[in-house]
Amino acid sequence: MKESRRTVLSDDELLKGLSTGSDEALTQLYRRYFPMILHFVTTNSGSEDEAKDIYQEALIVLYEKVRSGSFELHCLLKTYLYSVSRRLWLKQLAYKNRFLVNDIESQATDSAAVGQMSDDLNDHEERDRQFDLMADSLDRLGEPCRTLLEDFYIRHSSMQDITEKFGYTNADNAKTQKYKCLMRLKRLFFAEYKA
Repeated sequence: MKESRRTVLSDDELLKGLSTGSDEALTQLYRRYFPMILHFVTTNSGSEDEAKDIYQEALIVLYEKVRSGSFELHCLLKTYLYSVSRRLWLKQLAYKNRFLVNDIESQATDSAAVGQMSDDLNDHEERDRQFDLMADSLDRLGEPCRTLLEDFYIRHSSMQDITEKFGYTNADNAKTQKYKCLMRLKRLFFAEYKA
């Protein structure tokens, strides 16, 4: 089977392939990440068709950002697609909720479901705010901390690779620096988060 011989594309290769219209990149994006979105949508009052629509919209958002030339991925591609899809689905639920609220009020039925949707939407908006604050905190962190943390947490580089890249004397020194950078990032994040 040829399918087993296909190489698994990295996030960067998937983005490049998406921007050039690569069928292989699109196939892998669907095969690897759609099931996660399908599960999310169907466990949150949606259907398989709605999940397909949401995922298609998320890919269009990603495609347009990649084509703009200024897109920088600051997390795993999987995380980015989940976040965009989740945001799109919750917006769609909120839109449906407007009509549902009118029906519920006119029929004077139980409003517990509406309260749950409202709570979910509030949770989602809070997580979005946290993601935005974290991205802003990473931007303000500066170099070399930003690159060091991205190498370790996003690119999954080993401490030995980081030691060599940044010129540390040994892996223990690199770990110490990573810890200091992480603490600095937390301070920046929580200074804004609590404000």
